[in-house]
Amino acid sequence: MGRFAIMTMTDAAAERVKEIVSSRDNARGVRVGVKKGGCAGMEYTVDLVTEPNAKDDHIERAGADVWVAPEAALYLLGTEMDFEVTTLRTGFTFRNPNQSSACGCGESVELKPADLKALAEARANAA
Repeated sequence: MGRFAIMTMTDAAAERVKEIVSSRDNARGVRVGVKKGGCAGMEYTVDLVTEPNAKDDHIERAGADVWVAPEAALYLLGTEMDFEVTTLRTGFTFRNPNQSSACGCGESVELKPADLKALAEARANAA
């Protein structure tokens, strides 16, 4: 059995990552992380990657490369990265099972670390 992926991404997210990479010199993909900030306590970060960090987890879909910062892995386990265009906002969105709340603006979230015991049990039952 292969290594468990920290995150997944939708086709829309993969297409947007490829658009970003194709418009920037030396870009290889994007790096997703979390940082303290915002009214709910944490914010997602998405940064351009020119040189991947060997410690980052790597996910790929349809030729789009995304790296996950190791300090964010427990907060992002099981997350689906998407890209949406609405009348109010255009950008990456995250469906995160570790999110316990979000602020009204949608830019800041409260995250709890993933329950590794529950994850291991779920993976064992699925096998």
